[in-house]
Amino acid sequence: MEHVIRSVSPGSIAWEMEIEPGDVLLAVNGQSPEDVFDYRYLINDETLLVLIRKADGEEWELEIEKEYSEDLGVEFENGLMDDYRSCRNKCIFCFIDQLPKGMRDTLYFKDDDSRLSFLQGNYLTLTNMNDHDLDRIIHYKLSPINISFQATNPDLRCRMLNNRFAGDILDKVKKLKEAGILMNGQIVLCKGVNDKEELARSIRDLEVFLPELQSVSVVPVGLTRYRDGLYPLEPFTKEDAGEVLKAIHSWQEFFLEKYGTHLIHGGDEWYILAEEPFPEADTYDDYLQLENGVGMVRLLEEEIKETLLKLPGDARSRSVTIATGVLAAPLLEEHAKKIQKKYPNVKIRVLTVYNRFFGEQITVAGLITGQDLIDRLKGEELGDRLLLTAHMLKSGEPVFLDDVTVEEVEKSLQIKISIVESSGSDLINNILE
Repeated sequence: MEHVIRSVSPGSIAWEMEIEPGDVLLAVNGQSPEDVFDYRYLINDETLLVLIRKADGEEWELEIEKEYSEDLGVEFENGLMDDYRSCRNKCIFCFIDQLPKGMRDTLYFKDDDSRLSFLQGNYLTLTNMNDHDLDRIIHYKLSPINISFQATNPDLRCRMLNNRFAGDILDKVKKLKEAGILMNGQIVLCKGVNDKEELARSIRDLEVFLPELQSVSVVPVGLTRYRDGLYPLEPFTKEDAGEVLKAIHSWQEFFLEKYGTHLIHGGDEWYILAEEPFPEADTYDDYLQLENGVGMVRLLEEEIKETLLKLPGDARSRSVTIATGVLAAPLLEEHAKKIQKKYPNVKIRVLTVYNRFFGEQITVAGLITGQDLIDRLKGEELGDRLLLTAHMLKSGEPVFLDDVTVEEVEKSLQIKISIVESSGSDLINNILE
């Protein structure tokens, strides 16, 4: 694959060497980078010989002297500088298999790429990796790596992933541990499949990988209404969630007493489904799995509390609406009341958006589509501003899962939208300003 340069930072080394967008990087110190990690490794030197091919085909050999680890200042057309590696598993719980037809092509791409695990926090099954891939993780010290365990029972894991090579995961994890690679794990719990005794077995098997294994999240499987022909999975009930949490809390006590860490963490959805209180902040061990929906509710509450303590309160008048999913709506209503105690003239309305697109069993705000937003909010009095979480949008772009844009929602509802990041302070700032 050719490494085409997309942009050059003004004032950077590349800019001074007259490297331009459209140029192709051929080699660094005589070696052609395999991907972005090769590139980063190769440029971490004080003296470089960089081979560039210009747009007219002319090749430039550039001698560069710089500080060790100083960046050249270029971005490439392909962020990985290599093809994205797709997943060959046929997991019984795969969310992508539960998408309807007709969505944008990129949504149907299943990745299982160690580089994306390091760069973006994606979870790996390790089944699509060979020895060369593992060796590169170790060589470049790509740490931490996020791993989808699901089950440590070899036969069960092979069945869950529909991959006959999926049962050898513990050998690969052992190799990573011995190399000092930090890991975070995930278990997507499927009712009647890898729960109860199998969950206990998995947790017992994973104990040997501490302390390199820093955390393991247990999250419920997400089920959409597009499951025709797929494995017949059932949703968890309130009673089921209570049993899962009882087991998780028991293991947390064990690991805390023995290792000083809780290790096993339940996703926020369990607590809401079971109608149980959330653990205290120190239970989450520095919130290692926030992006996996573990501890987001508790952290948001702590941040809102801390931010409000610093604010004097006043008589400003403002009216905003927060649109969110079924899961978060009751919690945001409670936060809204706390904010209104300090700002009594600020009206905060929380509206629940039911997920018609994927099905009402999907209750998280991050999977709400633009069309569902429009259908739910059309005709409602939304006040001065509509607040939406950034989790609803494609990373870095103002686009919802169904390709509806933020601008289209604004035009349809005749309201200005503010996108709120995940912090409590950002939520309060958007409400008050």
